[in-house]
Amino acid sequence: MKKVTLQEIANSLGISRTTVWKVFSGHEGVSDSLRTKVIAKAQELGYAIPEDFQYPSSAEETTPVNIAVAVCRPETSLFWMTIIHQIAKVFSTHNVNLVYTYLPTSADKTYFLPPTLTNGSVHGIIVLNVYNERLLRLLAETQIPKVFLDTSSLVSPDELNGDLLLMESRNSVRNITAHLLEKGCTLPGFMGDIGYAQSNRERYEGFCQALMDAGKTPNPSLCLTTPLGIDSYREEIDSFLSSLSRMPDAFVCASDYVACILMQLLEKRGLRVPEDVAVSGFDNNIEDLLAENLTTVQVFNEELGSRLALQILYRIKYPHTPHEVTYLESKVLYRASTGD
Repeated sequence: MKKVTLQEIANSLGISRTTVWKVFSGHEGVSDSLRTKVIAKAQELGYAIPEDFQYPSSAEETTPVNIAVAVCRPETSLFWMTIIHQIAKVFSTHNVNLVYTYLPTSADKTYFLPPTLTNGSVHGIIVLNVYNERLLRLLAETQIPKVFLDTSSLVSPDELNGDLLLMESRNSVRNITAHLLEKGCTLPGFMGDIGYAQSNRERYEGFCQALMDAGKTPNPSLCLTTPLGIDSYREEIDSFLSSLSRMPDAFVCASDYVACILMQLLEKRGLRVPEDVAVSGFDNNIEDLLAENLTTVQVFNEELGSRLALQILYRIKYPHTPHEVTYLESKVLYRASTGD
């Protein structure tokens, strides 16, 4: 991603680079109105504002703002904790209190949202790792400004009553699949619950598109796309592999978590990666040693955290502007699991 410069900010506003430099270096000599315009333009262009930058205060900002981070199972991965930490860092420069709110992984008809999300004590909500349909619909019913990171395939973006942030998934998986086909794979399969998350579905769509681009038809019998239990991934993937009459020569997986389980089960069957079966994942999981050589997609979680924080601040300030669906760039990392 190209780095935005002070000169580009200056050019877009028709002012000097020195003026922009004064704003971000804390020097005097810039009016409050122009300072505000420079900061807004910098955020719009994606300029990496220094973490220690002191935003100018206004009458509206003298009272602390409370923003909830509503999250399911953050302890399952460092990925989520990194995002939350980055949100907190951004909030610390905006006079914002982070209200940590833990949500369950599932909810029946008797469940209702915690009072902190419904009693008027918070001004906005960032929703992380929530894919349960009822939970998402309960959150959507609240009239508080909201930003979601991903959503369930069962709850479309226009039903969320909030902004949606997604990591780019479709094109990156399409590129991985096309790469496998170019390397000679003729019988690829896909593995991942596409009903769980919108991002998973888009990864599967990218897989299918690459096959169709090559004049091939996806083979459903080689794809495990049905719901997987949170605590039964290994058993269900193992059962699926045992049911195959012919083993694919490549598996494109919706996550590194799935890919690492798959590689363990392939090894258990005496199959080599990538000589017998090539494998790819998604997320660039640094917590599993097996992922070290796994072809994957880098998700920039610190940038995700910053973008979520800035988006909820924008949504609180401009609650009536149209809701947004935003994709953050990701990057394919080719490694040994696909013979690279």
